[in-house]
Amino acid sequence: MANYIIRRLIQAVPLLLLISIIIFGLLRLTPGGPLARFENDPTISQEDLNRIRAEMGLDDPIPVQYGRWLSATLKGDFGESYTAHRPVIEMITERLPNTLKLMSVAFAVTLLVAIPVGVISAVKQYSWFDHLVTAVAFAGQSVPIFWFGLILILVFYSTLENPTTGGPLFPAGGINSLDMDGDFWDGVWHLVLPVTMLSLAWMSWYTRFLRGSMLEIIHQDYVRTARAKGLVEYLVIGRHALINALIPLVTLVALDLPALFAGAVFTETIFSWPGMGRLFYQSALRRDYPVLMAVIMMTAVLIILCNLIADMVYGYLDPRIRYE
Repeated sequence: MANYIIRRLIQAVPLLLLISIIIFGLLRLTPGGPLARFENDPTISQEDLNRIRAEMGLDDPIPVQYGRWLSATLKGDFGESYTAHRPVIEMITERLPNTLKLMSVAFAVTLLVAIPVGVISAVKQYSWFDHLVTAVAFAGQSVPIFWFGLILILVFYSTLENPTTGGPLFPAGGINSLDMDGDFWDGVWHLVLPVTMLSLAWMSWYTRFLRGSMLEIIHQDYVRTARAKGLVEYLVIGRHALINALIPLVTLVALDLPALFAGAVFTETIFSWPGMGRLFYQSALRRDYPVLMAVIMMTAVLIILCNLIADMVYGYLDPRIRYE
């Protein structure tokens, strides 16, 4: 296993280099740029534009700009934001805890609901519970996530009232109330709607995926043999069926885990959550190249690492899988 991990990490180096080249080039070739907000300002002359462009290093050829960025990044310097004029790593450090808080809670809620619901839906195939879960899951996959978030605000903020305070039942955005900064329960109250919005799509996919995987497993010969040996049903499902059915789900989880860093753009924008997704969206609107490159490359690194972790988990769940 150690040799396999080392080999995968070595293979990741040229892959990340190729990703950085492609992303860097695409960002520079997109219409507009960091100076677009100055170009239509009549108070800024062409000389001023040329000076600002030179200060940002945008007047150099793209290969020169890439070499300068790569050299600085390898030293741990992600550059300075074009719009905020602050170190990128400082901006990420400020936003990352908020995103990790939101995404980890949503992810935990998703797994705690999706796994048992998917298992029960498969075990009780074609029951009323299975039909209900299937209908809800298909609806969750079909509903646009941003539309669902707006409906949550319309219902739980604009329509329903809190019987105790007379105000909205749930806050429409933010991470804390202005007069209750740092209060734990106030923070939990602000998490309810964005976590609900995030969990819907994940629950729908995970539930349907686990149900399909379980249906393939519970009809296998070794599961029937376990029942014939007299094992209790919950041991047959939990020890023999679920462990093997989780292998495909691990792949989905590994692909979604990097979202814990990158954040959810729609959710954080709609609910004004000061996290990485909102930072990425605002930086994309302003063509803030250093911030965009930092977020994208860190996400790429996490995707590679999470896929490596998933491969390791495969070997734990199924002893037949070997990488040596």
